[in-house]
Amino acid sequence: MKIRTTPIEGVAIVETTPFIDHRGSFSRLFCDDELRVVLKSRTIKQINHSCTHSVGAVRGLHMQKPPHAEMKLIRCLKGGVWDVAVDLRKDSPTLLQWFALELTPENRCMLVIPEGCAHGFQVLQPDSEMLYLHTAAYTPSTEHGCHPADPAIGIHWPRAITEMSERDSTLPLIDENFTG
Repeated sequence: MKIRTTPIEGVAIVETTPFIDHRGSFSRLFCDDELRVVLKSRTIKQINHSCTHSVGAVRGLHMQKPPHAEMKLIRCLKGGVWDVAVDLRKDSPTLLQWFALELTPENRCMLVIPEGCAHGFQVLQPDSEMLYLHTAAYTPSTEHGCHPADPAIGIHWPRAITEMSERDSTLPLIDENFTG
């Protein structure tokens, strides 16, 4: 596994190298020893899988606040997505900045989302499937996020947003009362 940094502290790209032979390929999805540097010795507490059918659909932008703040390790298993991290950490020099990366099974990349950053993605290919590894269990009372079309963040989605959940469409916009 090769780990690359991004302009947002804690957001990292994990590149995996497959072992390929005449039978096919083998890839390591997770190795605590190799990922310790980005996961900062946190333990994976929950693993989720999603399938999103429609091209242009957006999921997110989601996170959890303390005491259930979480890191996420995200990988695309099928299809393709534009995966986005948004820095919502109050004292961060990159507050409200975003980083995006196309994730596909072919590029075998994963995106690390640190605590305090919201995560979301837009589907680029039909029936895209995602795998999420979380360092905290889902706790509804601490869920938080921001609207994927918030002009204060200005994410450049590669396609028009064709659909999102009711919950995501009602996520708040950043305003003068935003506290990170």
